[in-house]
Amino acid sequence: MSSLTYDLTLAGLSVGSAAALTGVGLIVTYRATGVLNFAHGAIAMVCAYALRQCVVEWGWPLWAGAVVTLLILAPVMGVVLERFVFRPLSVLGGDPAQTLVASIGVFVLLVGGAALLWGQGARDDAPELVSAEDPWGQLAVVLVLAAGVGAVIRWTHFGRELRAVVDDRGLAVLGGIDADRVAAAGWAFGAFTAGLTGVLLAPFVRLDPYGLPLLVMEVVAVAVAARMRSLPVAVVVALGIGVAQSQLTRLHPSGRGEPLLQAVGANLFVVALLVACLALPRIGTRDGLLPRTATARVPTPQGAWIVAVILFLIPLGFAGSDLHTSVQVPALGVVLLSLVVVTGRGGQISLGQAAYAGLGALFTALLAAGRFPGLPRLPELAALALAVVLVAPLGLLTGWPAITRRGLALALATFAVGVGVSRFVFAQPYATSGLSLDRPAGFEGDRAYYVLELTLLTLALLATHALRRGRTGRALAAMRDHESGASAAGVRVPALKLLAFVAGAALAALGGGMLGMGLRAFDPTAYDPVRGLLWFAAVVVLGADSTLGALTAAALLVGLDAGARGGVAAALVGVLAVLVGRLPGGPYEAVRRLRPRRAARLTATGLGARRRLQRALRTAAPPTTDPGSRAAASGAPRQNQPPASHAADSGPPPPRTPAEGRAVLTTHHLQARYDGFTALDGVDLTVPPGRITAVIGPNGAGKTTLFHCLAGTVRPSRGRVRYGDRDITRLPAHARTRLGIARTFQQLAVFPTLTVAENVRVGAEQGGTTDPAAVDRALRLFALDGPLRDAPAADLPTGTLRRVELARALAGTPSVLLLDEPAAGLDTAEVTALARILRALAADGTALLVVEHDLDLVAGLADVVHVMTAGRIIASGPPADVLETLDARETAV
Repeated sequence: MSSLTYDLTLAGLSVGSAAALTGVGLIVTYRATGVLNFAHGAIAMVCAYALRQCVVEWGWPLWAGAVVTLLILAPVMGVVLERFVFRPLSVLGGDPAQTLVASIGVFVLLVGGAALLWGQGARDDAPELVSAEDPWGQLAVVLVLAAGVGAVIRWTHFGRELRAVVDDRGLAVLGGIDADRVAAAGWAFGAFTAGLTGVLLAPFVRLDPYGLPLLVMEVVAVAVAARMRSLPVAVVVALGIGVAQSQLTRLHPSGRGEPLLQAVGANLFVVALLVACLALPRIGTRDGLLPRTATARVPTPQGAWIVAVILFLIPLGFAGSDLHTSVQVPALGVVLLSLVVVTGRGGQISLGQAAYAGLGALFTALLAAGRFPGLPRLPELAALALAVVLVAPLGLLTGWPAITRRGLALALATFAVGVGVSRFVFAQPYATSGLSLDRPAGFEGDRAYYVLELTLLTLALLATHALRRGRTGRALAAMRDHESGASAAGVRVPALKLLAFVAGAALAALGGGMLGMGLRAFDPTAYDPVRGLLWFAAVVVLGADSTLGALTAAALLVGLDAGARGGVAAALVGVLAVLVGRLPGGPYEAVRRLRPRRAARLTATGLGARRRLQRALRTAAPPTTDPGSRAAASGAPRQNQPPASHAADSGPPPPRTPAEGRAVLTTHHLQARYDGFTALDGVDLTVPPGRITAVIGPNGAGKTTLFHCLAGTVRPSRGRVRYGDRDITRLPAHARTRLGIARTFQQLAVFPTLTVAENVRVGAEQGGTTDPAAVDRALRLFALDGPLRDAPAADLPTGTLRRVELARALAGTPSVLLLDEPAAGLDTAEVTALARILRALAADGTALLVVEHDLDLVAGLADVVHVMTAGRIIASGPPADVLETLDARETAV
C-alpha cells in the first residue's frame, strides 16, 4: 500500500508541476500587463505540436527541438502578441472587455491555425522532454522558476518597475518606466511557461487542437486561488490538487453515486476551478468597475435583412450533403442569438453558453427517449419545448454570480460553469451512453426539417427583438452602457441580469436541441467549452448587439468548416477578434467609417440662413457677469446653450410626494471605512425639502463617500440613513430611486447607445412616474427637445450630456435630488439656466443636496452650506457666514 501511495504521489507531483507552471505563467503575465491570458492553453498546444514536428516529422534531436520551441518560438509568440495585439489595445484605452475578447481571439486563432496545419485528429507520439517515471525533474524546474521569478520581482530593479506598472501604468510611464518593455518581458516569460507546460503534458494526454488547450485552461484555478499575485500559493495549490487527484484514483465507490464520484475524483482541477471562480473572493474588480466603452449603435441597412432572408431560403433548393450541412445553420443561429441577449444587449460576458446548448440537446434526447427521471416518453417537439423550460432556470448558474461580478471575474465564473457541465455531465456515460435523437414526426427529411428550423428561428428572432425594444430593451441597454448609472436611474440591475441569463439559457437550449435533432444524435464534442469561446468571439466581432451579425456568424462557422479541412472558421474569427480594438462596432461599422465622406457645402440660400440664425442667437444670448470664462474652460459649443427663457417657461416637473408627506433625508452618526482608513467619522446631516443644501471641502474630505452613502452605492460601516420615518441604510440604489431619491454623477453616467429621449425615458420609466408628459417636460426644461431629442448620446459634447443626465434624473419626478458636481462641463449660460431650474425645484418643495467645488455657484445657490474635512462636518450655516469664516481662517493661516 505504501508503494502504491508513493507511486500515486509521484504521478500527482508530475501533474501538479505542469499545473504550477501554468499558474506561474498566468500570474506573471497578469502582473506585468493586467491581462488574464486565455490563450495560455493554445500557446501550450502550439508549442507541443511544434516540438513534435521538429522531432518526429523532421528528425531533429530532442534537445535541438526543445531549444527552438521553448527558447525561441514560445518567447517570440509572447512578444508578437504583446506588440501587435495587446499594446495597441492599451494605447486605445485598455478597455477590459476588448482586451478579454482579444485574448479569446488569440486562443481561437491558434486553435484554428493548428487544426489547419496539423489536422483535428489526436496524436499519441509526442516526444517526452522529461520522463514520467521521475517527476522530480519537473518539480525542480517549477520550484526554480517560481523562486527565480519571485526574487526578480522582489529584489531587482526590473521587479520594482514591474510592481510600479501593475499599481499604476500611467503614473509609471510618467516616472520614466518603459511599460511596453515590462509588458513584453511578461508576455515572453508567460509564453515560455505555456510552451513548457505543453511539451511536458503532451506525451501523457491527447494532443489535439481542442483537448490540450482546454486541459491547460482548467488549471487556471491555481492562479485564481493565488489571487493572481502569489507565486508560492499557486505552486502549493497546484501540487496539492495534483497529489489529491492522483490519490483519489484508488477509491472505488459503489452505488448510484459511483459515476459522479469517480468523475469528481478524476477532475479535481475542474472542481477547484468552480470553487475558485464562484466561491473565493473575485479578481479583476478594478476592471469590473469601469463603464463599458460604447458608441452609437449602427442601424442595419434595410436591404441587409432582405438579402439575409433570401440567403436562408436558398438551401431549400439544395440536396444531399449540402442540404444536410445547411440544417446546422438555423440551429446555431438560435444559439448565437442567446449571446446577443446576454452580451450584446445586457452587456454581460458569458463564456458558458455552449453548456446550455448542450443541456438543451441532452434534455431533449432524454425526454424523447423516456429516460428523463419522473417523466414519460414525449414526442420530439414536446420534448424540445419542455427541455427549454427545464434549462431556462439553470441560467441562474451564471446569472447569480453576475449580480456581484463583472469583467474578468464574470468571464471566469461563466467559463468555469461551462467546463463543469462539460466534464460532469456531457463526458459521463451514465447520462449519455446509448442516447439517440430523432426528428419530429413529419419533419424527418432534411428539407422539411429545415423549414421547421426556419420557423423556430423566426420565433427566436421575435423574442430577441422583444428583449431589445421597449422598456425592457432600454433598461438592458442602460445596464450595458453604465451599470451604476442604470441603478441610479431606478433599473433593478440584479433582477435584469438574471432575466438576461435566463432568457439566454432558454434560447441556447432551443438552439442546442434543434442542432441535436438536425444531427440525429447527442454529440458532446459539439458543445465543449472551446466551442463556447469560439461562439462568443464570433458574435462579438460581428456585432454583439446585432441579430443579423449572429446569423452571419452562424453561416460562417458552419459554411467555412464544411470543407475537407476544419479550422478555417476559427482562424477567421480569431483574426477578427485580435483586431477587435479597431472594430468596436463590428465589420459593418468599420466599412462605414472607411467610406470617404464628402464635406457638406451650403448653398447661397443656406449660407444666408446661417448668418441670420447666428445674428439671432447673439441677440438672444443672456448677459453674464463673466462672459466666456466657463465656455473657454468647458469647450462646449455655443449652439448647445439652452436659451434661458426657454428653460424658465417650461417649469420644473412636479416633485413626488411620499405618503407620509415631504420626507426629510437624514444621516445619523454615519461612519465609513476603507481598508483601515476612516472616510466618514460620525456625520449627522439633514437634507430638508424645499431647500438647497451644499457640501463643500477639500479633496479627500469625505464628500464623495457621504454622497454614495446617501445614494445607496456605498453601505456605511456604522450609523443610519433615514428617509422620513424609514430606515433606508441597507436599501440598494435602484430601490432608493423608486422611493424618490434621484442622483447624478461627477463622471458622466449616460447611456451612449440610446438617444437623448431614450436616456430621459429610462429615468421616467424606472423612476416609477405615472405622468406621461414627464419625459417631454424634462426635455424642454433643459432645451433637449427638437432635433436633439433623437440624437444618439454617444455623439454629443460634454455640456449637452450633463444636461441629458440632469433631465433623466428629473424625469422620475424625485422628492430628493442629489447632485454631484452638476456644473462640471457647463458653460456660463448653461450654469445660469441650471441655477434657475434648481431654485425653481426647491421653491416647489424638492430637497436638493449639491456637492460642488465652485464656491461662487454655492454662494449664489445654496440655503445651507456644510464644510467637511477629514470625514467630519466642521462648519454649517448660511453660505455668506460659512464662506466668510473660511476666508478668515485662510487669511489667519
